[in-house]
Amino acid sequence: MNKKTNSSSSSSTTTKPAGTVLPYQTPRLRDHYLLGKKLGQGQFGTTYQCTHKATGTLYACKSIPKRKLLCREDYDDVWREIQIMHHLSEHPSVVQIKGTYEDSVFVHLVMELCAGGELFDRIVAKGHYSEREAAKLIKTIVGVVEACHSLGVMHRDLKPENFLFDSPADDAILKATDFGLSIFYKPGQYFSDVVGSPYYVAPEVLCKYYGPEVDIWSAGVILYILLSGVPPFWAETESGIFRQILHGKIDFASEPWPSISDSAKDLIRKMLERDPRQRISAHEVLCHPWIVDDRVAPDKPLDSAVLSRLKQFSAMNKLKKMALRVIAERLSEEEIGGLKELFKMIDTDNSGTITFQELKAGLKKVGSELMESEIKSLMEAADIDNSGTIDYGEFLAATLHINKMEREENLVAAFSFFDKDGSGYITIDELQNACKEFGLGDVHLDEMIKEIDQDNDGRIDYGEFTAMMRKGDGIGRSRTMRSNLNFTIADAFGVKDPTSDTN
Repeated sequence: MNKKTNSSSSSSTTTKPAGTVLPYQTPRLRDHYLLGKKLGQGQFGTTYQCTHKATGTLYACKSIPKRKLLCREDYDDVWREIQIMHHLSEHPSVVQIKGTYEDSVFVHLVMELCAGGELFDRIVAKGHYSEREAAKLIKTIVGVVEACHSLGVMHRDLKPENFLFDSPADDAILKATDFGLSIFYKPGQYFSDVVGSPYYVAPEVLCKYYGPEVDIWSAGVILYILLSGVPPFWAETESGIFRQILHGKIDFASEPWPSISDSAKDLIRKMLERDPRQRISAHEVLCHPWIVDDRVAPDKPLDSAVLSRLKQFSAMNKLKKMALRVIAERLSEEEIGGLKELFKMIDTDNSGTITFQELKAGLKKVGSELMESEIKSLMEAADIDNSGTIDYGEFLAATLHINKMEREENLVAAFSFFDKDGSGYITIDELQNACKEFGLGDVHLDEMIKEIDQDNDGRIDYGEFTAMMRKGDGIGRSRTMRSNLNFTIADAFGVKDPTSDTN
């Protein structure tokens, strides 16, 4: 899902040739590095293991195909990610960038290799886990946040997938990765673009007026999950999750919370304070007794149910992520380009936002017969904070999400991707092969199937698969998306879906 970035946030004034990310020419990546196995796949790029030819040292290389960068803003976003990684490169808990290469087809980021896997996977693999261990992890995560904020960087997408261990060893260091949504900011500067991941997004992001405090909220959500295995704000739909984030109560009553220390709950309350002005700062988190004093965070193992839930949460995340990538690959650039032109056509005053009147006039222009109440519903679907306007990022989200991600033919294509033998079922072997293809490490497939397999036959049929995909829990979506309507802005304007077989 493409993201919109505030024009005020651009960090580089260097003039670059059209169609390039870097303001300078680079050597060819393959003259210096040998690309190896695939380690993972993200929204824009694929990460491979690579070997430095001169020294034999192993690194990770994130390769971003330039065909996926649809506008100058996308090129600027990649350049800013590179700048931010260099800016933070001295911090021991941030993945180090080693070099950047660009050719006519790709931008390559060569980085330190983190071979120890994702945060949740490591916890689940350990099999026993305590508050004290959770405190150590949060100390590292918030240490990164403090470093970012002290250097004028807001991460904006803190989540467990963006923290990796540098090696499989027991004393491995946890490191932050993926600064694709990060941004430079000045004290007192506020932002309005809605970015992040549904479970972890702060309430003020949904209200489109926020600063660096959003990173503390996201770290607080991670801490809640580390101690209970479930997110603090949950619902069956994404709009339901957002409502919970804005108004829901934090549950400290159900298991395992009665046996969790009061000090841990005190810290979570302070991190998940809805008013960002009252929210605890990164420095204050690091000074909290639960973090500082070894005797405050108990070392007794947490309930085994917590590990079991973490296992399910982690595994579901990965399956949904793979399926959404399969669908996203089906979306043509021409189509997204068409939506961009549609946005410009509706935004008659070129303000960068669409008002209700502009939407109504635009629909009338193309001969739409939608009633006023239906147009209002379209506005509400794209505009969760009821500001009365839709910006480009929201427009793309509302248009692509239901219209594409959950259309029947796209779900059929995603299901067929996993069901290689065409049996009508996704088996554990087929899931294993898909995980290898996507470069995913240790995935708890038994937990993944158990969570989705409603009739307990040990495999996933199409009905079970679509139920999982349509359940609006937001797992695995790296961008905030809105709209739970049966029709979308694109439908309203009659934008043709090139992935459809119908004429």
